[in-house]
Amino acid sequence: MFRLDTDPTLLLESEERRQLREVLRELLKETCGPEEVRKQAAGPRGHDRLLWERLAGEIGVQALAVPEEFGGAGYTFAELAVALEETGRVLCPAPLLPTVVLAGHTLLRSGDRQACQRWLPGIADGSLTATVAGFPQAANVTAERGAGGWVLRGEADFVLDGEGADLILVAAEAPDGTRLFACEPDHRTGTGTRTGTGPGVGSGTCERVARRVLDPTRRQALVRFRGTPAEPVGEAGQAAAIVAAVLDAGRVALAAEHVGGSAHALDAVLEYVRHRTQFGRPIGSFQVVKHRLADLLVDLEGARSASAYATACLAGGRAELPVAASSAAVACSGAYRLATAEYVQLHGGIGFTWEHPAHLYVRRARADEALFGTADDHRLRLAGLLGLTGRTNGASRTNRASRTD
Repeated sequence: MFRLDTDPTLLLESEERRQLREVLRELLKETCGPEEVRKQAAGPRGHDRLLWERLAGEIGVQALAVPEEFGGAGYTFAELAVALEETGRVLCPAPLLPTVVLAGHTLLRSGDRQACQRWLPGIADGSLTATVAGFPQAANVTAERGAGGWVLRGEADFVLDGEGADLILVAAEAPDGTRLFACEPDHRTGTGTRTGTGPGVGSGTCERVARRVLDPTRRQALVRFRGTPAEPVGEAGQAAAIVAAVLDAGRVALAAEHVGGSAHALDAVLEYVRHRTQFGRPIGSFQVVKHRLADLLVDLEGARSASAYATACLAGGRAELPVAASSAAVACSGAYRLATAEYVQLHGGIGFTWEHPAHLYVRRARADEALFGTADDHRLRLAGLLGLTGRTNGASRTNRASRTD
């Protein structure tokens, strides 16, 4: 099951990917320092629209894994994973995960060419942001035929970038079973985004309420559908398989982000312990510090290997993707948790202060731990996939680690 028969170069960094990494790192160094990230996350959209456009126009990040026939660059997820690792390294709040990974994969997996031709070019050129609702979290959304077509009723909570996304792909209960639907809240219904609490805004609208979450760099929202016009995506009976595949893609993407964040934490700690002195010598020369850093490096390299394998499985369409995705989720979230803990602890008291960037990484690591299932969820899922138990589903718990209420 674990033999990789696809091109082994997918596990390595090609010259093209190395150049992509260098260009991205230079751009993000210029635009995503700790203070810039704070400002972007606190802005009305939760990210810098100019940076989003630069990622699309100057580098083509959003188009990397989109087929050429739909306006993309025609590369694989292996190239997109480089971008995700680099944005995770600096906590870039741009909605790559919900737009490119979750919504993009949903459209492609649906096999609905009309939907792909309509929305994927906008995702690829950066003019459209998108997300999914009712995937990792339980949602209570139903679809019914109205006088002018399908409409959605109900609500989905903790939707990634749900407050500002231009397009929402929703898993809703229709008369013929669970189906996927697409709605454009601002364009299709003529209503804006609500960011407060209170009664609904009437029928035929979509109310979006920002949630207070642990990680300010990854916004989430409660989305209430009140007769919201929507269009079906794909055929009836496909939704369960599409959702499962998209969630695995999300787990692989998240693993890449975690590798980047862990690498930043290790680099920051190494820089600090080289210069911070105690008893007349750098604290990095103390054996206990060396051991802790060695443990962190081992975990990081294990996470990097798990992420690379899962990326290769996703890029190559391998059948072992569910195993690889859950394995990467366990390894990478664990490494990120350790890395952020050491980021704080080995910086001493300063690592606990609001002014220091370490706490932002701690928040991202803790909130992400349960975004697509906790490590325990994935261990149970792996046990089922490997025939050790009768359970093959996983990630069934809600993203409670991201909540603060």
